[in-house]
Amino acid sequence: MHYCYILSSLKSHILYFGSTKDLRDRLKLHNEGKVKFTKPHLPWQLVWYGAFETKKQANDFELYLKSGSGKAFAYKRLVSVALEKGFAQGRKGSPKLTINDKKRK
Repeated sequence: MHYCYILSSLKSHILYFGSTKDLRDRLKLHNEGKVKFTKPHLPWQLVWYGAFETKKQANDFELYLKSGSGKAFAYKRLVSVALEKGFAQGRKGSPKLTINDKKRK
């Protein structure tokens, strides 16, 4: 199995979209600061993942989630439940655009 996933930074409230073959190991790498982009935003929480039969399917869905319409879909259908739970637990602020998102505009 291959996975596409969405992480939320508990520090800066940004979302990170990725794909991997080993979800547990990848989340561990993110939270150990071994991934360059996510290191300044530790700690990370897994808010959604989907399983795919092939690496191509997982990568294609990751690329879709990084698009404008994919982000809208992710916020509305995949992340909203996690955000509601976070606000109920005292989270302040909603997810922000990442540095990479700002460069694409």
